[in-house]
Amino acid sequence: MPRAAAISLSLAEIAARLGGDVLGDGETRIHRVAPLPTAGAGDISFLSNPKFAGALATTAASALILTPAAADGFSGARIITANPYAYYARVTALLNPVHVGFSGIDASAVLRSPVPASCKIGPHVTIGGSVVIGENVVLHAGCVIGDGASIGDDSLLHPNVTIYHDCRVGKRAIIHAGTVIGSDGFGFAPDGKDWIKIPQIGRVIVGDDVEFGANCAVDRGALEDTVIGDGCKLDNQVHIAHNCKIGARTVLAGCVGIAGSTTLGEHCIVGGGSLISGHIELAPDTMISGGTTVIKSIRKSGVYTSVFPLGEHEDWIRNASHIRRLSKMADKISELEKKLKEIETRG
Repeated sequence: MPRAAAISLSLAEIAARLGGDVLGDGETRIHRVAPLPTAGAGDISFLSNPKFAGALATTAASALILTPAAADGFSGARIITANPYAYYARVTALLNPVHVGFSGIDASAVLRSPVPASCKIGPHVTIGGSVVIGENVVLHAGCVIGDGASIGDDSLLHPNVTIYHDCRVGKRAIIHAGTVIGSDGFGFAPDGKDWIKIPQIGRVIVGDDVEFGANCAVDRGALEDTVIGDGCKLDNQVHIAHNCKIGARTVLAGCVGIAGSTTLGEHCIVGGGSLISGHIELAPDTMISGGTTVIKSIRKSGVYTSVFPLGEHEDWIRNASHIRRLSKMADKISELEKKLKEIETRG
Protein backbone atom coordinates (compact mmCIF):
# COMPACT_ATOMS: atom_id res chain seq x y z
CA MET A 1 0.00 0.00 0.00
CA PRO A 2 1.27 3.58 -0.49
CA ARG A 3 3.12 4.97 2.48
CA ALA A 4 3.93 8.45 3.60
CA ALA A 5 7.52 9.63 3.41
CA ALA A 6 9.59 7.95 6.09
CA ILE A 7 9.93 9.93 9.30
CA SER A 8 12.88 10.38 11.66
CA LEU A 9 12.84 9.47 15.34
CA SER A 10 15.47 9.25 18.03
CA LEU A 11 16.21 5.89 19.61
CA ALA A 12 14.74 7.18 22.88
CA GLU A 13 11.52 8.21 21.10
CA ILE A 14 11.23 4.77 19.54
CA ALA A 15 11.68 3.04 22.88
CA ALA A 16 9.17 5.38 24.51
CA ARG A 17 6.53 4.25 22.02
CA LEU A 18 7.43 0.58 21.64
CA GLY A 19 9.20 -0.31 24.88
CA GLY A 20 12.63 -1.89 25.25
CA ASP A 21 15.78 -0.68 26.99
CA VAL A 22 18.12 1.80 25.32
CA LEU A 23 21.86 1.29 25.67
CA GLY A 24 24.23 3.94 24.34
CA ASP A 25 23.20 7.28 22.84
CA GLY A 26 19.43 7.58 23.01
CA GLU A 27 19.51 10.69 20.81
CA THR A 28 20.75 8.69 17.80
CA ARG A 29 18.47 9.62 14.88
CA ILE A 30 16.85 6.79 12.96
CA HIS A 31 15.39 7.26 9.48
CA ARG A 32 15.13 3.73 8.12
CA VAL A 33 15.18 0.00 8.91
CA ALA A 34 17.77 -1.95 6.91
CA PRO A 35 19.44 -5.41 6.86
CA LEU A 36 22.64 -5.83 8.87
CA PRO A 37 24.99 -6.15 5.85
CA THR A 38 23.73 -3.05 4.01
CA ALA A 39 22.68 -0.76 6.90
CA GLY A 40 24.44 2.59 7.13
CA ALA A 41 24.21 5.94 8.88
CA GLY A 42 20.69 6.69 10.08
CA ASP A 43 19.63 3.04 9.78
CA ILE A 44 18.52 0.64 12.49
CA SER A 45 18.87 -3.10 12.01
CA PHE A 46 18.27 -6.18 14.12
CA LEU A 47 19.68 -9.60 15.02
CA SER A 48 17.22 -12.37 15.79
CA ASN A 49 19.25 -15.43 14.75
CA PRO A 50 22.48 -15.99 16.74
CA LYS A 51 24.17 -17.67 13.77
CA PHE A 52 24.46 -14.23 12.13
CA ALA A 53 26.12 -12.67 15.19
CA GLY A 54 29.37 -12.25 13.25
CA ALA A 55 27.75 -9.42 11.28
CA LEU A 56 27.59 -7.30 14.44
CA ALA A 57 31.31 -6.56 14.11
CA THR A 58 31.03 -5.27 10.53
CA THR A 59 27.65 -3.55 10.28
CA ALA A 60 27.62 0.22 9.73
CA ALA A 61 24.12 0.63 11.22
CA SER A 62 23.61 3.59 13.55
CA ALA A 63 21.68 1.38 15.97
CA LEU A 64 20.62 -2.22 16.46
CA ILE A 65 17.75 -4.15 18.02
CA LEU A 66 19.20 -7.00 20.08
CA THR A 67 18.30 -9.61 22.66
CA PRO A 68 19.82 -9.32 26.15
CA ALA A 69 22.15 -12.22 25.28
CA ALA A 70 23.54 -10.34 22.26
CA ALA A 71 23.65 -6.89 23.88
CA ASP A 72 27.43 -6.88 24.40
CA GLY A 73 28.18 -7.88 20.81
CA PHE A 74 27.68 -4.32 19.55
CA SER A 75 29.16 -1.20 21.12
CA GLY A 76 26.94 1.37 19.38
CA ALA A 77 23.47 2.55 20.30
CA ARG A 78 20.98 -0.26 20.68
CA ILE A 79 17.56 -1.25 21.93
CA ILE A 80 17.36 -4.41 24.01
CA THR A 81 14.22 -6.52 23.75
CA ALA A 82 13.27 -10.18 24.10
CA ASN A 83 12.00 -10.45 20.50
CA PRO A 84 14.03 -8.34 18.02
CA TYR A 85 12.14 -9.69 15.01
CA ALA A 86 8.75 -8.54 16.30
CA TYR A 87 10.29 -5.25 17.45
CA TYR A 88 11.75 -4.69 13.97
CA ALA A 89 8.26 -5.09 12.49
CA ARG A 90 6.87 -2.47 14.85
CA VAL A 91 9.73 -0.05 14.17
CA THR A 92 9.20 -0.43 10.43
CA ALA A 93 5.51 0.47 10.80
CA LEU A 94 6.42 3.38 13.07
CA LEU A 95 8.90 4.86 10.60
CA ASN A 96 6.67 4.23 7.56
CA PRO A 97 3.09 5.25 8.42
CA VAL A 98 0.39 4.24 5.96
CA HIS A 99 -0.54 6.90 3.43
CA VAL A 100 -4.10 6.39 2.17
CA GLY A 101 -3.89 8.91 -0.67
CA PHE A 102 -7.35 10.44 -0.26
CA SER A 103 -9.51 11.92 2.48
CA GLY A 104 -13.16 12.38 3.25
CA ILE A 105 -15.93 10.76 1.21
CA ASP A 106 -15.63 10.64 -2.56
CA ALA A 107 -18.55 12.16 -4.45
CA SER A 108 -19.04 8.96 -6.45
CA ALA A 109 -19.62 6.79 -3.36
CA VAL A 110 -23.12 5.38 -2.87
CA LEU A 111 -23.99 5.46 0.83
CA ARG A 112 -27.26 4.00 2.07
CA SER A 113 -26.06 4.01 5.70
CA PRO A 114 -24.40 6.75 7.77
CA VAL A 115 -20.60 6.84 7.88
CA PRO A 116 -18.58 8.47 10.69
CA ALA A 117 -16.78 11.66 9.71
CA SER A 118 -13.45 10.04 10.64
CA CYS A 119 -13.75 7.51 7.79
CA LYS A 120 -12.21 7.78 4.34
CA ILE A 121 -14.34 6.49 1.48
CA GLY A 122 -12.81 6.16 -1.98
CA PRO A 123 -14.35 6.35 -5.46
CA HIS A 124 -17.23 4.10 -6.46
CA VAL A 125 -17.65 2.55 -3.02
CA THR A 126 -21.12 1.15 -2.30
CA ILE A 127 -22.43 0.80 1.25
CA GLY A 128 -25.80 -0.89 1.64
CA GLY A 129 -28.61 -0.28 4.08
CA SER A 130 -28.40 -0.93 7.83
CA VAL A 131 -24.59 -1.13 7.63
CA VAL A 132 -22.53 -0.22 10.70
CA ILE A 133 -19.16 1.36 9.92
CA GLY A 134 -16.77 2.03 12.80
CA GLU A 135 -14.49 5.00 13.37
CA ASN A 136 -11.42 5.62 11.18
CA VAL A 137 -12.39 2.98 8.62
CA VAL A 138 -10.78 3.30 5.16
CA LEU A 139 -12.57 1.88 2.12
CA HIS A 140 -10.60 2.09 -1.12
CA ALA A 141 -12.10 2.34 -4.60
CA GLY A 142 -14.70 -0.19 -5.64
CA CYS A 143 -15.42 -1.73 -2.25
CA VAL A 144 -18.94 -3.08 -1.76
CA ILE A 145 -20.47 -3.51 1.70
CA GLY A 146 -23.73 -5.46 1.67
CA ASP A 147 -26.90 -4.71 3.60
CA GLY A 148 -26.71 -5.35 7.32
CA ALA A 149 -22.94 -5.86 7.38
CA SER A 150 -20.59 -4.24 9.91
CA ILE A 151 -16.93 -3.22 9.91
CA GLY A 152 -15.05 -2.42 13.12
CA ASP A 153 -12.97 0.61 14.02
CA ASP A 154 -9.63 1.31 12.29
CA SER A 155 -10.17 -1.27 9.55
CA LEU A 156 -8.59 -0.90 6.11
CA LEU A 157 -10.17 -2.37 2.97
CA HIS A 158 -8.13 -2.18 -0.22
CA PRO A 159 -9.71 -1.79 -3.68
CA ASN A 160 -12.57 -4.04 -4.80
CA VAL A 161 -13.13 -5.86 -1.53
CA THR A 162 -16.65 -7.23 -1.14
CA ILE A 163 -18.35 -7.87 2.20
CA TYR A 164 -21.66 -9.63 1.62
CA HIS A 165 -24.86 -8.92 3.51
CA ASP A 166 -25.03 -9.44 7.29
CA CYS A 167 -21.34 -10.37 7.66
CA ARG A 168 -19.28 -9.00 10.54
CA VAL A 169 -15.69 -7.76 10.35
CA GLY A 170 -13.97 -6.84 13.61
CA LYS A 171 -11.68 -3.98 14.56
CA ARG A 172 -8.34 -3.23 12.89
CA ALA A 173 -8.93 -5.59 9.97
CA ILE A 174 -6.70 -5.34 6.92
CA ILE A 175 -8.30 -6.79 3.79
CA HIS A 176 -6.36 -6.73 0.54
CA ALA A 177 -7.70 -6.24 -2.96
CA GLY A 178 -10.19 -8.63 -4.47
CA THR A 179 -11.06 -10.53 -1.31
CA VAL A 180 -14.68 -11.67 -0.93
CA ILE A 181 -16.19 -12.36 2.48
CA GLY A 182 -19.60 -13.98 2.67
CA SER A 183 -20.12 -15.49 -0.77
CA ASP A 184 -22.31 -18.59 -0.91
CA GLY A 185 -20.90 -21.85 0.35
CA PHE A 186 -20.76 -24.76 -2.09
CA GLY A 187 -24.02 -26.43 -1.13
CA PHE A 188 -26.09 -28.51 -3.56
CA ALA A 189 -28.49 -31.39 -2.98
CA PRO A 190 -28.51 -34.19 -5.57
CA ASP A 191 -31.83 -34.81 -7.31
CA GLY A 192 -31.26 -37.56 -9.82
CA LYS A 193 -28.62 -36.13 -12.13
CA ASP A 194 -29.51 -32.56 -11.20
CA TRP A 195 -28.18 -30.41 -8.36
CA ILE A 196 -30.56 -28.30 -6.26
CA LYS A 197 -28.98 -25.22 -4.69
CA ILE A 198 -29.17 -25.11 -0.90
CA PRO A 199 -29.62 -21.50 0.25
CA GLN A 200 -26.69 -20.40 2.40
CA ILE A 201 -28.31 -18.44 5.22
CA GLY A 202 -25.45 -18.24 7.73
CA ARG A 203 -22.94 -15.41 7.99
CA VAL A 204 -19.18 -14.87 8.22
CA ILE A 205 -17.99 -13.52 11.57
CA VAL A 206 -14.44 -12.12 11.56
CA GLY A 207 -12.72 -11.23 14.84
CA ASP A 208 -10.40 -8.34 15.65
CA ASP A 209 -6.91 -7.82 14.18
CA VAL A 210 -7.44 -10.20 11.25
CA GLU A 211 -5.60 -9.72 7.96
CA PHE A 212 -6.63 -11.17 4.59
CA GLY A 213 -4.31 -11.26 1.58
CA ALA A 214 -5.42 -10.55 -1.97
CA ASN A 215 -8.18 -12.60 -3.59
CA CYS A 216 -9.17 -14.65 -0.57
CA ALA A 217 -12.67 -16.17 -0.42
CA VAL A 218 -14.52 -16.95 2.80
CA ASP A 219 -17.90 -18.63 2.33
CA ARG A 220 -20.88 -17.82 4.51
CA GLY A 221 -22.35 -20.64 6.55
CA ALA A 222 -25.14 -22.85 5.29
CA LEU A 223 -27.13 -22.63 8.53
CA GLU A 224 -24.55 -21.70 11.17
CA ASP A 225 -21.84 -19.03 10.80
CA THR A 226 -18.36 -19.35 9.39
CA VAL A 227 -16.03 -17.90 12.06
CA ILE A 228 -12.51 -16.45 11.77
CA GLY A 229 -11.00 -15.87 15.22
CA ASP A 230 -9.10 -12.86 16.56
CA GLY A 231 -5.62 -12.25 15.21
CA CYS A 232 -5.78 -14.71 12.28
CA LYS A 233 -3.57 -13.98 9.26
CA LEU A 234 -4.47 -15.25 5.79
CA ASP A 235 -2.11 -15.04 2.83
CA ASN A 236 -3.19 -14.53 -0.79
CA GLN A 237 -5.76 -16.81 -2.44
CA VAL A 238 -6.84 -18.68 0.68
CA HIS A 239 -10.27 -20.33 0.51
CA ILE A 240 -12.30 -21.12 3.63
CA ALA A 241 -15.52 -23.00 2.95
CA HIS A 242 -18.86 -22.74 4.71
CA ASN A 243 -19.29 -23.45 8.43
CA CYS A 244 -15.55 -23.57 9.17
CA LYS A 245 -14.28 -22.37 12.54
CA ILE A 246 -10.74 -20.97 12.46
CA GLY A 247 -9.20 -20.55 15.91
CA ALA A 248 -7.63 -17.31 17.11
CA ARG A 249 -4.13 -16.37 15.87
CA THR A 250 -4.07 -19.11 13.23
CA VAL A 251 -1.90 -18.44 10.16
CA LEU A 252 -2.79 -19.75 6.69
CA ALA A 253 -0.17 -19.35 3.93
CA GLY A 254 -0.95 -18.80 0.25
CA CYS A 255 -3.38 -21.04 -1.65
CA VAL A 256 -4.52 -23.01 1.40
CA GLY A 257 -7.94 -24.58 0.90
CA ILE A 258 -10.14 -25.67 3.80
CA ALA A 259 -13.30 -27.64 3.04
CA GLY A 260 -16.59 -27.10 4.83
CA SER A 261 -17.40 -27.65 8.50
CA THR A 262 -13.75 -28.03 9.53
CA THR A 263 -12.45 -26.63 12.80
CA LEU A 264 -8.90 -25.43 13.38
CA GLY A 265 -7.79 -24.84 16.95
CA GLU A 266 -6.01 -21.71 18.12
CA HIS A 267 -2.56 -20.83 16.76
CA CYS A 268 -2.39 -23.39 13.99
CA ILE A 269 0.12 -22.76 11.19
CA VAL A 270 -0.75 -24.14 7.75
CA GLY A 271 1.87 -24.04 4.99
CA GLY A 272 1.17 -22.82 1.48
CA GLY A 273 -0.77 -25.01 -0.93
CA SER A 274 -2.07 -27.32 1.79
CA LEU A 275 -5.54 -28.85 1.52
CA ILE A 276 -7.70 -29.74 4.50
CA SER A 277 -10.74 -32.00 4.10
CA GLY A 278 -14.15 -31.17 5.45
CA HIS A 279 -15.80 -32.18 8.74
CA ILE A 280 -12.51 -32.71 10.61
CA GLU A 281 -10.71 -30.99 13.47
CA LEU A 282 -7.12 -29.86 14.02
CA ALA A 283 -5.81 -29.53 17.56
CA PRO A 284 -4.54 -26.15 18.76
CA ASP A 285 -0.88 -25.40 17.92
CA THR A 286 -0.85 -27.84 15.00
CA MET A 287 1.65 -27.08 12.23
CA ILE A 288 1.00 -28.37 8.70
CA SER A 289 3.90 -28.38 6.23
CA GLY A 290 3.39 -26.74 2.85
CA GLY A 291 1.67 -28.85 0.19
CA THR A 292 0.25 -31.31 2.70
CA THR A 293 -3.19 -32.90 2.33
CA VAL A 294 -5.03 -33.50 5.62
CA ILE A 295 -7.89 -35.99 5.32
CA LYS A 296 -8.55 -36.90 8.96
CA SER A 297 -8.69 -35.12 12.30
CA ILE A 298 -5.50 -34.32 14.18
CA ARG A 299 -6.10 -34.67 17.90
CA LYS A 300 -2.53 -34.11 19.11
CA SER A 301 -0.63 -30.90 18.37
CA GLY A 302 2.65 -31.23 16.49
CA VAL A 303 4.17 -30.90 13.04
CA TYR A 304 2.57 -32.95 10.26
CA THR A 305 3.79 -33.52 6.69
CA SER A 306 2.48 -35.60 3.78
CA VAL A 307 4.47 -34.20 0.88
CA PHE A 308 5.99 -36.83 -1.42
CA PRO A 309 9.69 -35.92 -1.88
CA LEU A 310 10.85 -34.46 -5.16
CA GLY A 311 12.97 -36.74 -7.35
CA GLU A 312 13.92 -37.39 -10.93
CA HIS A 313 10.90 -38.47 -12.96
CA GLU A 314 11.97 -42.08 -13.53
CA ASP A 315 12.72 -42.53 -9.82
CA TRP A 316 9.37 -40.96 -8.93
CA ILE A 317 7.50 -43.34 -11.27
CA ARG A 318 9.31 -46.34 -9.79
CA ASN A 319 8.60 -45.25 -6.21
CA ALA A 320 4.97 -44.51 -7.02
CA SER A 321 4.68 -48.01 -8.49
CA HIS A 322 6.01 -49.49 -5.25
CA ILE A 323 3.53 -47.43 -3.24
CA ARG A 324 0.62 -48.80 -5.30
CA ARG A 325 1.72 -52.32 -4.38
CA LEU A 326 2.13 -51.62 -0.66
CA SER A 327 -1.29 -53.08 0.20
CA LYS A 328 -0.52 -56.41 -1.52
CA MET A 329 2.96 -56.44 0.02
CA ALA A 330 1.46 -55.88 3.47
CA ASP A 331 -0.93 -58.83 2.94
CA LYS A 332 1.98 -61.07 1.88
CA ILE A 333 4.08 -60.02 4.88
CA SER A 334 1.13 -60.76 7.16
CA GLU A 335 0.80 -64.27 5.63
CA LEU A 336 4.55 -64.90 5.99
CA GLU A 337 4.52 -63.76 9.63
CA LYS A 338 1.59 -66.11 10.30
CA LYS A 339 3.43 -69.08 8.68
CA LEU A 340 6.64 -68.20 10.56
CA LYS A 341 4.75 -68.17 13.83
CA GLU A 342 3.25 -71.60 13.02
CA ILE A 343 6.74 -72.98 12.26
CA GLU A 344 8.13 -71.56 15.51
CA THR A 345 5.22 -73.06 17.45
CA ARG A 346 5.79 -76.52 15.92
CA GLY A 347 9.54 -76.23 16.52
